[in-house]
Amino acid sequence: MTSIQKPPVRHPSLKQNALGLTKRDYEGAMSTLCAGCGHDSVTAALVQAFWELDLAPHRAAKLSGIGCSSKTTAYFMRESHGFNGVHGRMPALATGANAANKDLAYIGISGDGDSLSIGLGQLCHAIRRNVNILYVLENNGVYGLTKGQFSASADVGSKSKRGEPNVQPPIDPVLLALSLGATFVARSFSGDKTQLVPILKAGLRHTGFALIDVISPCVSFNDHEASTKSYSYTRTHYHEIAPVDFVPLRREINAGSSDSDLVTVTMHDGSIVRFRKVASDYAPTDRDAAYAYVRQCQMKGEVVTGLLFIDEDATDMHGVNGTVSQPLVELPFEALCPGSAALAELMEEFR
Repeated sequence: MTSIQKPPVRHPSLKQNALGLTKRDYEGAMSTLCAGCGHDSVTAALVQAFWELDLAPHRAAKLSGIGCSSKTTAYFMRESHGFNGVHGRMPALATGANAANKDLAYIGISGDGDSLSIGLGQLCHAIRRNVNILYVLENNGVYGLTKGQFSASADVGSKSKRGEPNVQPPIDPVLLALSLGATFVARSFSGDKTQLVPILKAGLRHTGFALIDVISPCVSFNDHEASTKSYSYTRTHYHEIAPVDFVPLRREINAGSSDSDLVTVTMHDGSIVRFRKVASDYAPTDRDAAYAYVRQCQMKGEVVTGLLFIDEDATDMHGVNGTVSQPLVELPFEALCPGSAALAELMEEFR
């Protein structure tokens, strides 16, 4: 599949946005993720959001780190700028790119392993600087590329593919962002496109760091012992010729539409996740109240989703540092390096 390009077929009746572009113009390469992976649902929501916002793909920059989540940037807006960095270092790359050209729309795609373990310090400082970026954290609780070890977001008591329970408390990216002063904090579920698309649009239009924690189920490491397609069954009934692994096909999880604030979703392994949507009268401008509400839902075994907090009056990194109005990337060499005479004059002022 990796060698097959997506057919560039354009139906003449496809709806166009204000730029004259169809949703196909916001797509990327064919996905090579596991069938039914929640990350592909996130990709579909991103395509929908950017198309509805009339965002010119060449005016956007996509950045990612390492992990299954890092592949997402290849699957949308193929005409955009992009950079795939080393594990956990994407926030620093985004900070540098934004410092050089603040006129681009920045989209960071990361995972719970990439952001909450090796990249935790990088994430914290990007939040502290209020870098203007839409930061999508695809959260599945495991390291998918390295065969399902627990990540820092795995819940206590959750079991690995080997049946080993996790005993360490998780890092909640929403609570982390709220405590660090993030100016836009939201959470959603990859199977709830109706909710996720508006949140992505709001995050992209926000000036400052917009963290969206997306619960995105991993279909490859939730098998069970009774399945004849499980890892344990396969490894006791085969003769290994070469090191291979088996990834069973799964259907994409979709939450469906419901008027209820509480939605119960059954995962592939039979476990239940309860998503609590914020009420219509919820006020997302009180940071302390947002933190308390998230904790309250956690105590009831619920995962709260929706726009949890926003500070529309916050100043982003450029405002705090007083940078010039013109993007640094557009300044001529003479303005960036005025020469030794100008440096000597500047030094004289501080003597």
